[in-house]
Amino acid sequence: MSVQSRLQRRIQRYGWDLAAATYEPLWRNQLASAQSEMLALAGLVSGECVLDVACGTGLVTFEAARSVGAFGLVLGVDISGHMVDSARQRAIDAGIPNVRFQRMDAEQLDLPDRKFDVVLCALGLMYVADPVQAVREMHRVLRPGGRLVAAVWGERHRCGWSTVFPIVDAEVHSEVCPLFFQLGQPGMLAAVCSEASLTVTAQCRIDSTLVYEDGDAACDAAFVGGPVALAWSRFDAAARARVRARYLDSIGNWRHGTGYRVPGEFVVLAAQKAPAAA
Repeated sequence: MSVQSRLQRRIQRYGWDLAAATYEPLWRNQLASAQSEMLALAGLVSGECVLDVACGTGLVTFEAARSVGAFGLVLGVDISGHMVDSARQRAIDAGIPNVRFQRMDAEQLDLPDRKFDVVLCALGLMYVADPVQAVREMHRVLRPGGRLVAAVWGERHRCGWSTVFPIVDAEVHSEVCPLFFQLGQPGMLAAVCSEASLTVTAQCRIDSTLVYEDGDAACDAAFVGGPVALAWSRFDAAARARVRARYLDSIGNWRHGTGYRVPGEFVVLAAQKAPAAA
């Protein structure tokens, strides 16, 4: 593993640890369209065994658990221990018996071969150092004929909030996700799946609107509960004021009254592992 890869993993782990408490309330509604499309493409049925990679606090995991029912099982894994702890406590509080959570690196899944009927990955592949390796791991743990369904953010110019990255990088070299929007380019996510020996069965682009009631909500989602949370935690008051002002200026075209309606785009893809030989 390269020094750069190790650095990327540390940034993701500790950054999402910091974002864990605020991620779900800030992003639940904004991500709902992509997650709903993923679950529709997955076509989960009762009794299936499902892996949710980069599960966060369980937004997709718990929906999958409802779909597979009491005779199914869903395992959610995430590189952030705080995200996993939050999801685990939610499962206990809600009394959901068919879901488990573990801290795990998407590129090194500590799981046996051919264990899962379905692997889900909602908006996680943009953050890994080597997306092809992560998808190869997903392929490995799928049973023959098993399905993968993944979502990533779309093209940079179609995601109005994308200005957060250069704004933060102007203050500190964050190394958050240098290739963040690469998988959203036409054909890129499909190419990654093909390289990992999966056959793409469906894919679509979804236009979305990220709705914020005011500038504070927009900034909190961008800086406190999202991918630049680690960099944000290191800013002093003056730096925070600068980046907030620059970000609100950058999304000013989408201001509506006191709130904001910021455009976004998702790519959602379904793929399949080859069935067992007859």
